[in-house]
Amino acid sequence: MEELLNNPYFTYLILPILIFCTRIADVTLGTMRIVFVSRGNKAMAPLLGFFEVFIWIVAIGQIMSHANHIGCYLAYALGFATGNYVGLRVEEHLAVGMQVVRIITQEFGQQITNELNAKGYGATRVQAQGSQGDVALIYCVASRKQIPDVLKTVRSFNPSTFYSVEDVRTASAGIFPHNEQKRRRWFRFWRKGK
Repeated sequence: MEELLNNPYFTYLILPILIFCTRIADVTLGTMRIVFVSRGNKAMAPLLGFFEVFIWIVAIGQIMSHANHIGCYLAYALGFATGNYVGLRVEEHLAVGMQVVRIITQEFGQQITNELNAKGYGATRVQAQGSQGDVALIYCVASRKQIPDVLKTVRSFNPSTFYSVEDVRTASAGIFPHNEQKRRRWFRFWRKGK
């Protein structure tokens, strides 16, 4: 084992690759932990934090034991940058949480609301006054995975309809598509709000 650790191939090639990979893992976990903290998930955040710090200690220990090797420093920095990117991509892919879509339209307000309701989304429409006259203001809360379908429905009536999308920390007693209700029931004990 001692022979492997003192081998130049290990020191100059394998060790930087290992540091790079561990740094990607710990920064990805850190990014996911921050997402879960911001969404109020009290179970996942500490668990991810434990593994994040454990992996970080392993990586920094190797850096300190090879303090005179610039390749380890570069691998550490590149792993950090790559880990941020990978963490954001993973978070985007998981699409954890709920979002609210606010739609403001001068026409097709009733039709958009009816179509969203027909698809199982809870959509609420109110009349409002905009800068150019009467508008319909439509609210729709859906899981992040369903937002593309909501926006596709809105654009099918008018591609230039104004909308905004924001994260929702907590939603309760709403109308959600059937498969979303089953998922929410399954995890009802896992994520507790305030």
